[in-house]
Amino acid sequence: MIVCAAETALTVSNVHIRSLAASCAACHGTQGNAVSIGKVTDSTAVLAGASKADIISKLQAFKSGERSATVMHRHAKGLSIDEITGLAEYFSQQVPRASAILTSQKLRVDHAN
Repeated sequence: MIVCAAETALTVSNVHIRSLAASCAACHGTQGNAVSIGKVTDSTAVLAGASKADIISKLQAFKSGERSATVMHRHAKGLSIDEITGLAEYFSQQVPRASAILTSQKLRVDHAN
C-alpha cells in the first residue's frame, strides 16, 4: 500500500486531534456530550455540535487569559493554533446527544457480602 505524504500528515493530525479530544472527555463528556448528575445540570460546556468559530474564540480567550476558568486556561495555553482549530472542527462535527442523567445509588448495609 502506497500512502502519499499529505495523506500521512492528515492521518497523524487526525489521530493527534482525536487524542486531544479524548482528554477533553473527562470534563466535557464523550465526544463533547457533557453529563448531568441527578437533577443538577453540570456547568461544563457541551462541545458537541457547537459552532467552530465559537469554540475557537473561547479557546483563544482561555489561552490569552482574557477568559478565566478553573482549569481551561491551563489546557488552552498548551494548545497551538492548529490544535485549537482541529479541536473546534472535531467538536463542531459531533452530534449533540441528550444528556445521560446519572443518579446516585444507595449501598445496602450488606453490600460487601
